Amino acid sequence: MEATISYITLGVSDLKRAVEFYQKVLGLKTKGIIGEEFNDGAVAFFKVNTDLTLALWPRESLARQCGVPLGSPNSSGLLLAHNVGSTEKVDQVIASALKAGATLTKEAAEFPWGGYGGVFMDLDGHLWEVVFNPNSSSNT
Repeated sequence: MEATISYITLGVSDLKRAVEFYQKVLGLKTKGIIGEEFNDGAVAFFKVNTDLTLALWPRESLARQCGVPLGSPNSSGLLLAHNVGSTEKVDQVIASALKAGATLTKEAAEFPWGGYGGVFMDLDGHLWEVVFNPNSSSNT
């Protein structure tokens, strides 16, 4: 069996606010919040690429549906990376995130291996590394 990750679901404290943040800062496209008519059904999907979808779901709903207690947000267990096409784009994305309320956790700088990037924490404490990797074909 080949393991494939098709969805990454992030728990958020305010779904509408999180959707607006991801649209504005990362330019992700969504049809908006769906499923609000169902208990714990409100969710937003962002198609990241052909095989991957990012989902945002209220933390309380995620905990109930997975049968776990609602815990405190913890930023140290997950890092999502967003590759971009230039060092200038790294700076632009990070500046946009900060303007939208994100927190800078690591200033953008050159990496020893030749890339450039920095890290911000989104409105719900999820870490995002914005990177320009001159050796990557996944730069956007």
